[in-house]
Amino acid sequence: MSMLTKDEAIENLRKWVKEGDTIYYIIKNVSPSGMYRHIDFYKFDVENGQVRKSWLSYNIAVALGYPFKVKTNSVGVSGCGMNMAFSVISNLASALFDNYKLLKYEGL
Repeated sequence: MSMLTKDEAIENLRKWVKEGDTIYYIIKNVSPSGMYRHIDFYKFDVENGQVRKSWLSYNIAVALGYPFKVKTNSVGVSGCGMNMAFSVISNLASALFDNYKLLKYEGL
């Protein structure tokens, strides 16, 4: 996997993610304390009757300054007391569109 700069990752995400899109997530691992998790992020599009899956985790990690966890190909997120996938996706919407409400999210 090549090393991206923060600006390159944001540029990539702006090409792939548009206002109002739904970002899907999978929680791959939760620490025993429940304070840290690995979350994988995707976007799905339908083109010419075919579903296309876009894997976003690496670019999200670089763009937002989260650790990327190679073992699970996921974003490392610490915290509890709220939906941490929502937190990441809200931060992504803020970074891309200056409004945390402009992306939807759904767990898989």
